[in-house]
Amino acid sequence: MASNEGGFVPPTVSDTHLPDIFPWFAEYGTGVGKQMIMIVLSIILITWFFTAAIRNPKLVPGKMQYLAESGYAFVRNGISRDIIGEKNFRPWTPLLFATFFFILLNNLFGAIPFLQLPSFSHAGSAYAMAIIIYGTWIGVGLKNHGLRYFKLAVTPAGVPGWILPLMIPLEIISNFIVRPLTHSLRLMATMLAGHIIVMLAASGARYLITVQEGLAYSGLGVAVILGSVAMYFLELLIMALQAFVFALLTAIYVQGAIEADAH
Repeated sequence: MASNEGGFVPPTVSDTHLPDIFPWFAEYGTGVGKQMIMIVLSIILITWFFTAAIRNPKLVPGKMQYLAESGYAFVRNGISRDIIGEKNFRPWTPLLFATFFFILLNNLFGAIPFLQLPSFSHAGSAYAMAIIIYGTWIGVGLKNHGLRYFKLAVTPAGVPGWILPLMIPLEIISNFIVRPLTHSLRLMATMLAGHIIVMLAASGARYLITVQEGLAYSGLGVAVILGSVAMYFLELLIMALQAFVFALLTAIYVQGAIEADAH
């Protein structure tokens, strides 16, 4: 990072916004950037991997087939069937499967050298995913219950009638405003925070080793690098966890829309 009168200048959120590689409208800051390219790359890689893994299935699976089957079984059994239920889970397994691995790979891009940027560290991509899921579970509710779904979604079962005037506005805000916002911002904020921590550690270590003079500063810079290795593995765990949480919440929202009249 650049220095200001010899002082350390930490990275900011604006430093994570890379310039567009192929700008469309420069004055509006829109175009094809690194994140968009990585999102397209993730789709290609996921499609290639699972297609190649099941192209010639064997009774005794090889490593690639085993990884693919294990990943599918994890989503099918650990998210789709456990949350949505044995009766209704099968049609929703493909969506949850695609959601989980799409977010997982785009998160893991932040831990891959040279890429080192999680696609969902910018709000736009996280908002897009949340909007898709938002429209999906509302559509499921309308398909299963008609317009009555909106009443079911905002009227908790078993609540006394006198408290409904207070509860209904809170349920509207919670279900139709806060839910999609938190669904997206939880993912974006976690990925952005992890990315900034990595940038801060790298720029701080560089400053201590190359700009500051003295063995103590250099030693401290090396310590920062070693500490960032531990943060790297913690970030890997968080990347996988956030993909799981996003898919899990998707399953919960779909299950709630399917069985709204049972709540």
